[in-house]
Amino acid sequence: MAGAARKGKAGQSGPAKPKTKSASRAGERESDRRLYLFPEGILSGAAARDAVKAGQALKLAGGPLAFTHIALIERDAKRRASQPFGLPAFERWMAGQPLARRRALAKRLDQLTAARPRFAGLAMDRPRIMGVINVTPDSFSDGGRFLDAGKAIAHGEALVEAGAEILDIGGESTRPGAEPVSADEEIRRVVPVIEALRKTGIALSIDTRHARVMAVAVGAGAKIINDVTALTGDPDSLRVAAASGAGVVLMHMRGEPRTMQKNPRYREAALDLYDYFAERLDTAEAAGLSRRRIAIDPGIGFGKAIAHNQDILNRLALLHGLGCPILLGVSRKSFIAKLSRGEDAGHRLPGSLAAALWGLKAGVQMIRVHDVAETAQAVAVWQALAAGVRPGNPTGP
Repeated sequence: MAGAARKGKAGQSGPAKPKTKSASRAGERESDRRLYLFPEGILSGAAARDAVKAGQALKLAGGPLAFTHIALIERDAKRRASQPFGLPAFERWMAGQPLARRRALAKRLDQLTAARPRFAGLAMDRPRIMGVINVTPDSFSDGGRFLDAGKAIAHGEALVEAGAEILDIGGESTRPGAEPVSADEEIRRVVPVIEALRKTGIALSIDTRHARVMAVAVGAGAKIINDVTALTGDPDSLRVAAASGAGVVLMHMRGEPRTMQKNPRYREAALDLYDYFAERLDTAEAAGLSRRRIAIDPGIGFGKAIAHNQDILNRLALLHGLGCPILLGVSRKSFIAKLSRGEDAGHRLPGSLAAALWGLKAGVQMIRVHDVAETAQAVAVWQALAAGVRPGNPTGP
């Protein structure tokens, strides 16, 4: 079935063509129109394998999940339309499209299905847990607990023991309303922690929006640059990141920490984020930063009201169309309390686990969390159940 999409043979029989506007390629402009491919009907385990084998599904991002349906979404400045397809019908419809459009859609379909490259040395074929270390006095969930370098180092070692495969080390809070920190102060906080934890052999990430901090942290042993501004917050960030050789996480944030939660607005949050990342990826590649080194983070809670967060989480799989691994950070965030009973950050573990597992069901490759041991247990159980052991064969599918 996938071959039919890629070849796009004309003249194949099928249902009448849906009334959708033309566009040159998924998620990109033809004049002022944009087209998106949203995978639906996501399966796991034996159901996914059987559907792929039968030609009724395609693998999602080359991982263990598969999808059986796709929504073709098109919008311009005034209008939006969506057309659902089963995959065989979608491929028959594609076969009747003009050659340029057919090739462009096939390319986007390939990006939805292709296996992701290794990120910071880690294979993206199973969920990876990123543990958080805030070397700050004012982070929203644990501000001040790990400001001392010795305590931060001990905490990092404990997170590794608990199951973290990446440690994300930050020296500046980016919570709503947070005040900026100088690069010198940020470096003073994070570098001793990075240098000490490098000995664990774990992949280390520097959580910063400042180019000088990025450069110093990579020199100290960080393998990932995690930037909440997607390399827009410092004029030198893109150049430094491209030259560093490190993996890079581009996160979406509307505005900046001090003001980002003051009445954020979107036309359609999930699609707006897709467009934003498509533009940032093009800019990064033009600057010499290969897409193969990039992961994307939708930035839940960063310049987003509760309805925006829900829309993005409900359509996370849309972002696979960009061809990059997805990092999801939902741990202890305020949207959990707003959907629940107003719990403070220290009492949001159940909601954090629920949202993280929701992300895994959508195929995200990495989850950024504070509670590593609890998350590792939840992920292990989810993986075992999602593997789909058939009845009568307790040892495997």
